Amino acid sequence: MSKSTLSDRFRKVDVDEYDENKFVDEDDGAENQGGPDEAEVDALLRQNNFNGALQAVLKNPPINTKNQNVKERATTLVVKVLSSFKSSDIEKAVASLDKTDVDLLMKYIYRGFEKPTDNSSAVLLTWHEKVLAVAGVGSIVRVLTARKTV
Repeated sequence: MSKSTLSDRFRKVDVDEYDENKFVDEDDGAENQGGPDEAEVDALLRQNNFNGALQAVLKNPPINTKNQNVKERATTLVVKVLSSFKSSDIEKAVASLDKTDVDLLMKYIYRGFEKPTDNSSAVLLTWHEKVLAVAGVGSIVRVLTARKTV
């Protein structure tokens, strides 16, 4: 026979704390993320250092920020850098990037497809082809399933 208790301690346990499928929106210091440095990227573009401009524009992505203006400004800057490349130099530029930068570049390419500007779709399609050849279909899957966007 069990002992009767009047304890209600079990009611104070938060069972949702132990649910592995519970979504928690993490805030990782998004206030100080301003995106890539536009002055540095513009200076590199004026010097015709396109690979350096690509590295600089991918350096500080606004992934954790919720400010859409910052994200739009970063996407516009990336499309500007991608448009400055010659089509023959794209393969070398993509090959010089590591896996995380290639995935980030693919995120920017898809973001650029959302709001096309003059001739940006043709440029982005060329870049998409070259990035897909280097990174494979896995990069597309990672970009489309990522929770954090640029």
